[in-house]
Amino acid sequence: MSNYPKAIGSYSAYREANGLLFISGQLPINPNSGEIESEDIKEQTKQSLKNIGAILEENGISYDRVLKTTCFLANISDFAAFNEVYSEFFQAPYPARSAFAVKDLPKGAKVEIEVIASKG
Repeated sequence: MSNYPKAIGSYSAYREANGLLFISGQLPINPNSGEIESEDIKEQTKQSLKNIGAILEENGISYDRVLKTTCFLANISDFAAFNEVYSEFFQAPYPARSAFAVKDLPKGAKVEIEVIASKG
């Protein structure tokens, strides 16, 4: 079993091209249970980033190789709490980032994060 959740649709969890790793949006799904196990935005953010970390590790790289993140929040008022956890996973020079409030996320998640990382 992988340390990140399987894709829940007709897409790949990640793809590599031209030395870049494109990681699809990671929901806060525990890969062991297949479920979102917390309603807390901080815990959901941590789980999404752990899922990303597992994909990075499988590809022989770490968070410091992440160039760009796109973050989707079901409620923009969760941004400060989200950012508090997010900042624990990245160091300067930080990846470029976009963050958006969205109406809904799959499985009722509060956060989804996708990344582009360099393998080179």
